[in-house]
Amino acid sequence: MFGMMRNPAESYAKVSIDANVEAADPHRLVLMLFDGAIVAIVSAQRHMADGQIAEKGSNISKAINIVTNGLKASLDMDSGGDLAARLAALYDYMAERMLWANMHNQQAPLEEVLSLLRDLRDAWAEISPQKQAAA
Repeated sequence: MFGMMRNPAESYAKVSIDANVEAADPHRLVLMLFDGAIVAIVSAQRHMADGQIAEKGSNISKAINIVTNGLKASLDMDSGGDLAARLAALYDYMAERMLWANMHNQQAPLEEVLSLLRDLRDAWAEISPQKQAAA
């Protein structure tokens, strides 16, 4: 009747993420995309260091997907002007660097992208609607 739960912790995490996404405003959703990409890159770095090629590749692919199909796709190119165009180019650059890191098994490009993502995430967090309302 019911299938066996393969990984209860994973199932709980998925439910928790789904609930957070449903309750989040657009600003928070972008923060979650940044966080997801950062976590995927850190995980890829760990797998790269441990020689776990498949896991490394999977996490880099996840990070690329978040950057290109999440962060870049969320840009409003019509009203975002020059800033949106520059961010789109930066997201393309990040995807290329992550792909390079995967193909050549190099940590440095991942560190570069991680630093860029953290800077962008911090800047995005600073323009939070809640922070703007409190000011």
